[in-house]
Amino acid sequence: MQEDFRLIVDLVTVLAAASFGGLLAAALRLPVLLGYIFGGIVVGPTGLGLIKELIQVETLAQFGVAFLLFALGVEFSLKQLNKVRAIALGGGTLQVLLTIALTTAVSVFVGWVETPTQGIFLGGILSLSSTAVVLRSLMETNATESAQGQVTLGMLIIQDLALGLMLAVLPALDHPESVGIEVIKALSVTALFAGGAIAAGIWVIPPFLRWVASTESRELFLLSVIVLCLGIALLTESLGLSIEMGAFVAGLMISEVEYADQALTYVEPLRDVFATLFFAAIGMLIDPVFLIQNWELILSLVAIVMIGKFLIVVPLVSIFRYPLRVAIFAGLGLAQIGEFSFVLASEGQKLGLVSRRVYLLILGTTAVTLVITPFLLKATPQILELLEKVPFLKAWMNKLDMPQELSANAEIKDHVVVCGYGRIGQGIVTLLQSKGYPVLVIEDAESKIEILRSQNIPYLYGNCSSPFVLEKAEIDHARSMLIAISDPIATRLAVQRAISISPVIDIVVRAEKDADIDTLYQLGAKEVVHPTFEASLELTTHLLLCLGESTQDIQAEIIAVRSSRYANFRPEIACVLPVVVPLLPPTTNLVEIDGNAS
Repeated sequence: MQEDFRLIVDLVTVLAAASFGGLLAAALRLPVLLGYIFGGIVVGPTGLGLIKELIQVETLAQFGVAFLLFALGVEFSLKQLNKVRAIALGGGTLQVLLTIALTTAVSVFVGWVETPTQGIFLGGILSLSSTAVVLRSLMETNATESAQGQVTLGMLIIQDLALGLMLAVLPALDHPESVGIEVIKALSVTALFAGGAIAAGIWVIPPFLRWVASTESRELFLLSVIVLCLGIALLTESLGLSIEMGAFVAGLMISEVEYADQALTYVEPLRDVFATLFFAAIGMLIDPVFLIQNWELILSLVAIVMIGKFLIVVPLVSIFRYPLRVAIFAGLGLAQIGEFSFVLASEGQKLGLVSRRVYLLILGTTAVTLVITPFLLKATPQILELLEKVPFLKAWMNKLDMPQELSANAEIKDHVVVCGYGRIGQGIVTLLQSKGYPVLVIEDAESKIEILRSQNIPYLYGNCSSPFVLEKAEIDHARSMLIAISDPIATRLAVQRAISISPVIDIVVRAEKDADIDTLYQLGAKEVVHPTFEASLELTTHLLLCLGESTQDIQAEIIAVRSSRYANFRPEIACVLPVVVPLLPPTTNLVEIDGNAS
């Protein structure tokens, strides 16, 4: 069969297998990426053998990794990266170094490796986690912008950047005296590249994209974005760094341009297709026969790796003054071995740093951890709730959640407590202060606390779901409490614990998920607001006004929807709650703000 036609057949075969695997996983209510991996196992050399040459498929799968990291860079802008810079740079670097050091010490002591050099190499493999799997899992649960999502992604980015350094140093491991020189070279190249990227991101990329956008050609814009992404990725590869680093930096360079959202919209379909190829390619590397023959050893290695990395990450994140729940989430999210470890392990085998058997054990262990990770992240809320019920763990978690600082200008009587100082919290605080109401903001992110200090806004530094923090905020003397955080578990705990301290307090809370609405009402919230449903109400209000409907009728409809807890927008609930429509006085009018009724 001709090579070009063989490639087409292989691509169709892989995509078809991944599609069927994804459909099967969806039917079983499993993460679809597990279906992609399973599809790759089935058609790969160790499965049915429909795909015998992996090189071409693996090459195309690299596009998936590049587009995944590019999209992450666009979404995870420099401003967002700056918010978690401490945990990303400090925690991420320490995690990599500690994993390498502990792995080297343990593997040499136990006798898993013959030389410390092999231990360092093994530690490098284990230190990397899966950006692709974790990112896809976070996207499926809409948790990329949550505190735990940002912390986890920040540390993953540092790991991806470290991969380029590891690949550059790898050939020198056989000559320990030259390792230092190679590290200095790699760091110098990285610094030069970073400087050039910053300069290009300020003076070159924005005017170029504006020029391309002025042509009003979607095709030209898409091609230009792809060329930027892959061109910068190839540049980093030629500099001895990684393609992944270049793709991520390309995304960061575009993220600050006004056309970032447009670029992301165009690239997302390509990202999804090639990312599917990537996960299927991982499956094709897995030998199920080897896994079955060595299942006891591999499961032991999986347990050692995942527990070990979890125990390294959780204390590190806690040291950077994040709540223990965020630390546990990050620990579970980073507990696996990443897909880029395949690249590192392959290079190590070529250099003779590992035997064929050890290489296969690494692949098997990595594959199993990748399969387990989506389940772990999906079950994290339940895991955290179980940990809350363990007496000594609960005491430890509460101890770590003690209030850290109360601003000197805080008023803790007849005040309004605002939990969370994100975009929603900032707007609400501004409106309340303009009306002269005393406000106390509870926030646990150092970056937000710095903003509150600079704006002289009263704050309490701590976790709003901690009973000690709520008591410090004097919520039993507060007029109202508003919860606008993105963590659904912390939100539920904050409502429950606030009601236990002050049963009559008026609590308004934002619901992240549809299922949280009824739960939060049952816990004692007086009003639960769902941002998506509220946006629908506002859009409908404006539309009905334009169509000539009376303001009184529109307001009655809106009150009915809110009184039913958005039942009209939630067809999946078993029974619709009774609707109570209050009678409106004839003089009731809507207030229009900026031309929109509210």
